[in-house]
Amino acid sequence: MSKKLESITIPKHIAIILDGNGRWAKKRHMPRTFGHRKGVENIKTIALEANNLGIKALTVYAFSTENWNRPEDEVNYLMTLPSEFEKQFSGDFEKYDIRVIFSGRRTKLSNENLVIMRRMETDTLNRSGLILNICFDYGSYDEITEAVKEISKEVLDGKISYQDIVPDMITKRLSTKELPPLDLLIRPSGEQRLSNFLLWQASYAELYFCDVYWPAFSKKDLEKAIMEFNRRERRFGEIKG
Repeated sequence: MSKKLESITIPKHIAIILDGNGRWAKKRHMPRTFGHRKGVENIKTIALEANNLGIKALTVYAFSTENWNRPEDEVNYLMTLPSEFEKQFSGDFEKYDIRVIFSGRRTKLSNENLVIMRRMETDTLNRSGLILNICFDYGSYDEITEAVKEISKEVLDGKISYQDIVPDMITKRLSTKELPPLDLLIRPSGEQRLSNFLLWQASYAELYFCDVYWPAFSKKDLEKAIMEFNRRERRFGEIKG
């Protein structure tokens, strides 16, 4: 751990939008798939560093519900990522006691990917290090809609009254329900929007934007984000001082 980080608050839960893979590759006169491959490799680098820093959960936005609209060859490549991820990183994550979970829809994914994802979740279930939450075919609109449907069904079934509905009911039905509240959301690549990512969870998270493309996002960049997090005054709607 850098000496700069030894005496400051380390966020318990960080989320990152993995943006800029294609542009990073284009600058190197390489296909977009090359950028995605390097981006996946960087998940490992940053996850291991997050684990080393004592961060409890790292949520990464790997494939959105809107990404199906990308060119077919790019989508086909992105659908191979769970398999590549398991092959390349399962040993390292076992060594460092990292747990892996997946968030997002599972209705459009292949049986092969579903088997891989379930296997990774099962094999890492009892690990006590960092929880790496990979958002794959994830969209916040879809996530919140499904939570509302669950609550609506309970009302229709007479299990609860509509008057019993409170925000915590939605929180407990989201894919992040096992994770600490989100502290810091990072978006590299220069874009400054959330793109349908963790909209409910990010309501009081600190937002950090930087110009570095995701494949080039380094441990030092993570450190800069954490340092900036510590410069923010988190009031959660209250007046302090």
